[in-house]
Amino acid sequence: MSSRDSGAPPPERSPQDHHSEPEVLSGSSWNSDTTVPPRRPLFVRRPSLRWAFPAVVLVLAVAIGGVSRFLTAADASPALPPRTAAELLVDLQTAVPQPLSGTVVQKSDLGLPNFSTAGSQGSSDFTSMLTGTHTLRVWYGGEDKQRVALVGSLGESDVVRNGNDVWTWSSQKNQATHTRLTDEDLKKVQPSGSPLPSTPQEAADQALAAISPTTEVTTDGTAKVAGRAAYELVLKPKDKASRIGQVRLAIDSEKKMPLRVRLYARDASKPAFEVGFTQVSFSAPDPAQFTFTPPPGATVTEQPVAATEHPAIKDRLSVVGSGWTQVGILSGLDSVESSDDRAKSMLGMLPKVSGSWGSGRLLESDLLCAVLTDDGRLVFGAVDPERLYQAAAR
Repeated sequence: MSSRDSGAPPPERSPQDHHSEPEVLSGSSWNSDTTVPPRRPLFVRRPSLRWAFPAVVLVLAVAIGGVSRFLTAADASPALPPRTAAELLVDLQTAVPQPLSGTVVQKSDLGLPNFSTAGSQGSSDFTSMLTGTHTLRVWYGGEDKQRVALVGSLGESDVVRNGNDVWTWSSQKNQATHTRLTDEDLKKVQPSGSPLPSTPQEAADQALAAISPTTEVTTDGTAKVAGRAAYELVLKPKDKASRIGQVRLAIDSEKKMPLRVRLYARDASKPAFEVGFTQVSFSAPDPAQFTFTPPPGATVTEQPVAATEHPAIKDRLSVVGSGWTQVGILSGLDSVESSDDRAKSMLGMLPKVSGSWGSGRLLESDLLCAVLTDDGRLVFGAVDPERLYQAAAR
């Protein structure tokens, strides 16, 4: 089995290898030399598509910015014409979204406690996706037609958008919610943080958003993903204080879209987070995939957009630092003592910490750390706890 199939970063290549020396591109030279139009995410994200997470887990998921041992064939790396890092970045950010359907496997091994009451492996509850391995089916029929289904051993959960209608569905609970988007709602659509990325495109969008002078961008040969030839692009933080070691993107050589994204913790040999296609078709999906009708007996809730929007969050969020080591501070949360019994039970799983900044509970994973302070602040980032304490004391 090759290093690409095992999940470990491949060994360094010699100048005699297929692509010669890895080509390096700093974020600063890239940004100053080339203008790239903004990339529209594959799935148009709406507040109504956000799944409910406990506060600590939600902000951590957003900070990841978001999986899996993939069933890719152990083929030799395909021979492709060389492309530079700059060319691959242009490919990613200018590729035209195309209709597709496929199977995505996601794996999270972040070292987090299992907060989900639904378990993780095999669960069809979206809240289980912080840990374990999960299989999703995805369909993309255009900017106003998307569907993602989390398939578990106990059922299926779906998010479906068809024009102005957005449905969420849980077969296990036999419950559906419906949101009708007005034309005014559609004008307000902005890319926003959601739980862990459910497609390689979402994960790539979040990784590319981090490119700056603090990032080293390189190419690293080729790979085969879901039976398709792909180039490998690698993003590495220059600041060693970041808990993120590297992000590896496998980019389809023909369609120019990401087929797989792997996120490695600092000094790690296997991905902490991975999401990628195991099967993909670039044919237009059957329109029936975007038509949802609740089955007889299902509980249906009409949910207006306003009921799920939280515009005040951005006013309560401040950022200390920049780049891969920035720390976010979200204020105005409920104190630990005022939390409900379930939240208190979850927080009780976390160690108590204190310092000149105050006291609270520490959530620490291989990639991210967060402190929920007793005075109602959430301090989080892809850094060691000491950086969080310094930011909290400011």
